[in-house]
Amino acid sequence: MRNFIPFLKKPPLVPVIRLQGAIGSGPRNLSDAALAPLIERAFSRGKPAAVALVINSPGGSAVQSSLIAARIRRLAAEKKVPVHAFVEDVAASGGYWLACAADDIWVDDSSIVGSIGVIFASFGFSELMQRQGVERRVHTAGRSKSFADPFKAETPEDVERIRALLSPLHDNFIAHVKARRGAKLKAEADLFNADIWVGKASVDVGLTDGIGHLVPKMKALYGDKVRLAPMGQRRSLLQRFGLAMTDTAVAAVEERALWARYGL
Repeated sequence: MRNFIPFLKKPPLVPVIRLQGAIGSGPRNLSDAALAPLIERAFSRGKPAAVALVINSPGGSAVQSSLIAARIRRLAAEKKVPVHAFVEDVAASGGYWLACAADDIWVDDSSIVGSIGVIFASFGFSELMQRQGVERRVHTAGRSKSFADPFKAETPEDVERIRALLSPLHDNFIAHVKARRGAKLKAEADLFNADIWVGKASVDVGLTDGIGHLVPKMKALYGDKVRLAPMGQRRSLLQRFGLAMTDTAVAAVEERALWARYGL
């Protein structure tokens, strides 16, 4: 009935976007393409007083992290809507990149935050192949085409190229954190060496703003009558019935490995 009485003031509306899981372009992951409709709806639904992000992510793709965060910042600026982030278990690596899209970041006493770094990981099988008498035959056009081949011994040139790839990604991450956190960052702290902090320690170094949970913090900021509106991703019919064929075991293992780095 309230919606049909124009002179009654509506309680503040805060759409809540849950960013749960690893970040990447796969079907299990958080990606800009999958989240775009959800984020657009959150900022366009009525006249929101704010948008809240609930983050629980061990990281993943640097590009997808950047695209998602950039979309949130663009809409926040266009709509003039503040954004608040609430970290659950972990906002590490790309997960922290997403948290920095908010104007303030709130954590639990036991939340894990940080890991501002970039990683390249692979396996090497050259000695195993030699022991088994297997000869690898590779022909390329372009000397870098077999770069970081797991079936051949790693070379100093390979290591140098990997570091050359990782450095600009790390620089981009650092620039994003500095741009978003600014003077809040503790100047003397070594923040960009991929270390992690727990709860209050992340507040002390300026990576987050305080200990706080979604409901009480939103009530403190927008009043006891604030309306929190969870925004869920729309799934296909196949996904609803657990029949998505692209949800591979390999993707599940990769995501499990990301969580395992933080004991989760």
